[in-house]
Amino acid sequence: MFVQLFGKYLIENKILSPTILKQIIDKQKTVRVKLGTIAIAEGYMTEEQVTEINEIQKREDKRFGDVAIEMGLLTDEKLKTLLSKQGDAYMQFVELLTEMTGLSNRDIEEFLKAYKKDAGFSDAEMEALKSDDMDALMPLFIFSKKPYVIDIAGLILRNFVRFISSDFYIEKVKHLKELPYSHLSVQELAGDHSVFIGIAAEEDSEAFLKIGNSFAHDEKTDVVVDTYDSVSEFINVTGGIFASELSKNGTDIDMEPPLSFKDQKAAGDFYVVPVYLEGKKVDIVISVDSEFTAGDTPVNTGAVIAHNVYAANAGDGAKALVVDDSRMSRVMLCNILEKAGLNVVAEAANGIDAVQAYKEHKPDIVTMDITMPQMDGLEALAKILEFDPAAKVVMLSAAGQQDKLIKALKTGAKRFISKPFNEDEIINNIKEIL
Repeated sequence: MFVQLFGKYLIENKILSPTILKQIIDKQKTVRVKLGTIAIAEGYMTEEQVTEINEIQKREDKRFGDVAIEMGLLTDEKLKTLLSKQGDAYMQFVELLTEMTGLSNRDIEEFLKAYKKDAGFSDAEMEALKSDDMDALMPLFIFSKKPYVIDIAGLILRNFVRFISSDFYIEKVKHLKELPYSHLSVQELAGDHSVFIGIAAEEDSEAFLKIGNSFAHDEKTDVVVDTYDSVSEFINVTGGIFASELSKNGTDIDMEPPLSFKDQKAAGDFYVVPVYLEGKKVDIVISVDSEFTAGDTPVNTGAVIAHNVYAANAGDGAKALVVDDSRMSRVMLCNILEKAGLNVVAEAANGIDAVQAYKEHKPDIVTMDITMPQMDGLEALAKILEFDPAAKVVMLSAAGQQDKLIKALKTGAKRFISKPFNEDEIINNIKEIL
């Protein structure tokens, strides 16, 4: 975020052009080295161990080094060695800035002092910004008496880096009573706390579209139903991580199906964090234990089935039923299963349709989401097993709470796999079950 914020300052003061800043950001991406790559080269880890750590990172929102130390694969000293070899992002930026603009290091240092003074940052805050320390940066931009607002915003921004783009910066949080918008995808988490997590586009839809396309690996040119669906799934992953952390601490909280709205108005008591994603604005919307209404009429995103025609005996592979309220997730799962040689014979977007589809097609394997409208995955699992005690069901969900996992396995699920999807993990588990 330092490059974007300091770069913006340099542009505003006519020291740098937007074109040159974009070139620097693009070039800087090519010189960053992953810790896992260095760990393999140094002989500290195998490729399989690095892959395992990366999957834990996705599920639990932890840093690579922290996971490696917990697993006993790195010591603090070895981690310091890796970090020293990775390269300093701030120094990379300074080097590229001098190469591409002719500015000297002394010039840049003077501009940094002026930027620090104008922004009102302390020495410690400036160091946090230069090192892109997200945890240290959040309190500089987000002020809230409500619990969890900073934590949720930090989760979303880390998922931006993980799934969307690292080319973004944020502005200071706004405490609002209403927000007219062009597009909004939002998810409610209910229980001991009432939490709404959303992504909104007020007018310009480019950043909203970018999130949807990047998360779904799509190339839509306009915001359509599939865009809302993929943005909702991005939020769902964030909500799953947050709910899991609360659940570990004994907090009772459950995830409702995400909803999307178009050309309406959010109202109540909530916070908005403006994010400039590759120069285009989008808003993080967060409400905690306050009155909040996302809109009046949601966009229907999950009901459209990906395949128009199914033939139960069309293929030689085992028959599969894919159940998820997200069309994007169903498409991804269908592709993964068909690539593995399975024959997808039906899809369902809710638990009621899932039970009916199972009775009609009698598949060999079922992938089942938990958080769905009308009937959730746990209830659908119980009804399928009541009809066929030998049914093989794999639960796939962003809701990684311990109580959900235990309940699903006690009910009779064969596996519980957390989103975001990992193709090898899904295929290996299903082949073992079959």
